[in-house]
Amino acid sequence: MSELPFALTSPTTWKELGFPTLEMSEKKRKRKRGDSGGRMDSEEDGDQMKKKKKSPRPNYFVSIPITNTAIKSLVKEVQEAVLQQEPRLAKAMVPVPTLHITLLVTYLASQEQVDLAAAVLAQVEPSVAKLLGGRDLVLPFSGIRHFRKEVVFVGLDSGEHRHTLDSLAELLQRRFEEQGLLQGDCRHFEPHLTIMKLSRASKLRFQGIKRVEPGLYSDYTNKFFGNQTVEHLDLCSMLKKKQQDGYYHTETSLQLVFHLSFVQERQNMTVWKYFTRTAAV
Repeated sequence: MSELPFALTSPTTWKELGFPTLEMSEKKRKRKRGDSGGRMDSEEDGDQMKKKKKSPRPNYFVSIPITNTAIKSLVKEVQEAVLQQEPRLAKAMVPVPTLHITLLVTYLASQEQVDLAAAVLAQVEPSVAKLLGGRDLVLPFSGIRHFRKEVVFVGLDSGEHRHTLDSLAELLQRRFEEQGLLQGDCRHFEPHLTIMKLSRASKLRFQGIKRVEPGLYSDYTNKFFGNQTVEHLDLCSMLKKKQQDGYYHTETSLQLVFHLSFVQERQNMTVWKYFTRTAAV
């Protein structure tokens, strides 16, 4: 309070400082009587409108679950190595059964929207099959990186698979957006396999831990973790109770490996018909 210039008592100055004046008080009374015509006459009104327009926090996401046991085992090894050096980071560790790649996040306000999202995921299957072209999508993970030393993740190697994954994420985001199921701008897609996150344990900051130092996991900085074949895409809830296997509650899944086998079978059938027809001629 001592820093406020109370000596400047000009009405104009008080208004510039944000203090109420007689004119502003009169406008407030008019708004209460409904005389403002719906206009926002103060920053206070603008702030209230911003709060009302603020998007709700996401509660669902579409993911690629990590099912390769070799990747999971190595992630657990890294986490244990870090905890041996800094036990206070225990709550910052991402549970191994929940490891995944996020393709999009969204807010679904009702069961109707959840059902619609599940339908969108099912309907996108032909486009996904066309994108993959009958081939498995294999993701090679190696090295450990971080975002501002607050989020630690296993990196995804570059290559053709990355372009395919980007296209897959873009396809899903576009279809969800067309149905009004996508909140905000999700265009910037940066796939990563999160293994530690300080935001999981907010009390760490009060204990003086504001970052995860790279030296804690330096032995794994360039380590190859393994290949993950994308078997299915899951529509998951962030808030519902996790499944018995420890993974997020999954509303529905789009199977990819089974579908790719079906596509390959059809391609083989087409080749067989071609040669049969040629032999007959």
